[in-house]
Amino acid sequence: MGHKEDLLEGAKRCLLEKGYGRTTARDIVAASGTNLASIGYHYGSKDALLQQAFLALTEEWGERVGGADDAGAVKLPADPYERFRAVFEPLIGAAEVSRPVWKLQTEVVTRLDDDERLREAIKEPQREGRLGIAEGMLGIDPEAEPEKARVAGLLMQALAAGVMIQWMVDPDTAPSAEDLAEGLRVLMGDR
Repeated sequence: MGHKEDLLEGAKRCLLEKGYGRTTARDIVAASGTNLASIGYHYGSKDALLQQAFLALTEEWGERVGGADDAGAVKLPADPYERFRAVFEPLIGAAEVSRPVWKLQTEVVTRLDDDERLREAIKEPQREGRLGIAEGMLGIDPEAEPEKARVAGLLMQALAAGVMIQWMVDPDTAPSAEDLAEGLRVLMGDR
């Protein structure tokens, strides 16, 4: 790896260990084995590097829990409630190992009112993430069915964030995938 890649990997480690607000340029340099000048040369600023590292971490997390098999195919049950349960199983199953990423995401969200550049940097990836969720977790092709993918991605993104916050607060009472499917049944009047 070159300095650019080393910096990105070092910044990702720092974000997971120290958080967004407490990571310094010197921390990144120490974690990456590079030098301070490399940050400016390759990324323009520490903030730009942290934004890239944050986006890379969330994308990597999404790929780990996305639901597609090794061939890229999404296999979901025909029953809509079982399909809903199956979509949330990998997300909830990865809750404990995902904790550092969700902690980081929560911190980043709290910074958005005071950091317009950060807000702008994550807007488009968030939109793309919704479509990725629709495709990777639900098997909806965003090009063939753009509106279906958009609204399904919006719903899944909202539900995933709420579920993960519940897991962060109290894993003992946080919902299982089965709880979510049962709750959906109740909401839809099927229980």
